[in-house]
Amino acid sequence: MNYKNVTVAGSGVLGSQIAYQTAFKGFDVTVYDINDAAIEASKERIAKLQENYKKDLSASDEEVKAAFERMAFHTDLATAVADADLVIEAIPEVVAIKTEFYTNLGKVAPEKTIFATNSSTLLPSQFADATGRPEKFLALHFANTIWLNNTAEIMKHAGTDMQVFDDVVEFAKAIGMVALPLHKEQPGYILNSLLVPLLDAAELLLVNEVSDAETIDKTWMIATKAPMGPFAILDVVGINTAYNIVSAKAEATGREDYKKLAAMLKTDYIDQGKLGKATGEGFYKYPNPNYLNPDFLNN
Repeated sequence: MNYKNVTVAGSGVLGSQIAYQTAFKGFDVTVYDINDAAIEASKERIAKLQENYKKDLSASDEEVKAAFERMAFHTDLATAVADADLVIEAIPEVVAIKTEFYTNLGKVAPEKTIFATNSSTLLPSQFADATGRPEKFLALHFANTIWLNNTAEIMKHAGTDMQVFDDVVEFAKAIGMVALPLHKEQPGYILNSLLVPLLDAAELLLVNEVSDAETIDKTWMIATKAPMGPFAILDVVGINTAYNIVSAKAEATGREDYKKLAAMLKTDYIDQGKLGKATGEGFYKYPNPNYLNPDFLNN
């Protein structure tokens, strides 16, 4: 693995985190986005990240400043990838947008450049041909709050060169991640293949009036010794994301329980501004949700 220059395409919440974590670990990082407004928003996110790194990782002022100084920002794709060893794509989860991006990226990136998608719902094989270099393309998926939830799922497609796969595994380790290799394509990777069915089951128990959210969480936490139940997890993930997943399932399957669940999430939560932890309320109220109460697991 001989990566030195890394470009992160897409400067949203996770894109900004990926870029800053990579710079914090000593790499030269370029952030690319489509306009100046997006870039300025990314710089604001990164300023907040610096405070998080000092609080959560005990990083010094000098360390967080040095990381930012290793970053550059561009709105011209050719300029942003001119010397990139690796491009990590973190743009919207829309097939047409990603396809157009990879078609353009393949035309302007140097021959040496490896491409990696951070997509959590789409498979690399869907875009491999559009890249123009399918053997140098794979998935590199991070979890939100990357500096604490430091997992990196590396997933190849059938045409990925094994040396590229091994190099990206080593890169993930080099930026402080626990590398989790996947040798076959799997929708949802490892984490979401395990997590989504749990959240799905919990939501259906709720919408079918089998039990309430806190009792369902309490059951899971006592039985498995998990620190959070499925509804606490949904508050972290965000109710909008849960709604989008459920709506897609309702449309794909035609199931009435999914339709009912989607309607409940929209009416009782999204329309009420209860989008989860980020807005101060979802299934729980923050910053002091009931599941953190010392008596929560007692009778």
